[in-house]
Amino acid sequence: MAGENWSESPADDDIQYVIDLGLLRRDDTGALAVANGVYREVLPRQLTSVLQDRVANEVSRAWYIEKDGSLAMSKLLSAFQQFFRENSESWLERFDYKEAGFQLLLQAFLQRIVNDCGLIDREYALGRGRVDLLVRWRYPNDAARGNQKEQRIVLELKTIREKTPSPGRALTDGLEQTANYAEQSGATEAHLIICDERSGQAWSEKIYERTERSGGREIKVWGI
Repeated sequence: MAGENWSESPADDDIQYVIDLGLLRRDDTGALAVANGVYREVLPRQLTSVLQDRVANEVSRAWYIEKDGSLAMSKLLSAFQQFFRENSESWLERFDYKEAGFQLLLQAFLQRIVNDCGLIDREYALGRGRVDLLVRWRYPNDAARGNQKEQRIVLELKTIREKTPSPGRALTDGLEQTANYAEQSGATEAHLIICDERSGQAWSEKIYERTERSGGREIKVWGI
């Protein structure tokens, strides 16, 4: 779910067990993948259900909705930067699956917010070091469905760890991947979120926001 291979491979019996349950499958190359779109949706929700309830209680809806009913994703991601800074340590300590913690926290944060008028399509790009999210937001929510507009917002998630071989490539690779995914998805806007989990990195260095271009497309880059 972090888009990466396991640092320690689980036992063959464990892998076969989740395949037999229908949770995972082998793709055409023999790599493991989440079995279907339903489980891509259910798994992160189940793993972060308590956190989603907390976010729902703390986040007011009005500030992240524009006057025309569209979703202000930049406001949301700016708020998530602060949320992650204040809460990541306590929440990640509760997870047995810490390596996917950043991705799950962001998905939980977004899920409670987009539930009203939106959907999140998720792709866990196993072995490619990233997670692809496509937020689809319909607005205005009081219009007949045929008259609604739809925002399609790409979010590309990447993590830098101590073991990351070339940390500097997270940005260059991420921009190219984000641009490609945005083109493929017909996105109206695109964001690249890079979480730096290396020890000794000050929050003042990790948290930033800037605009880059790749493939002729403007991409907002968020450091966490």
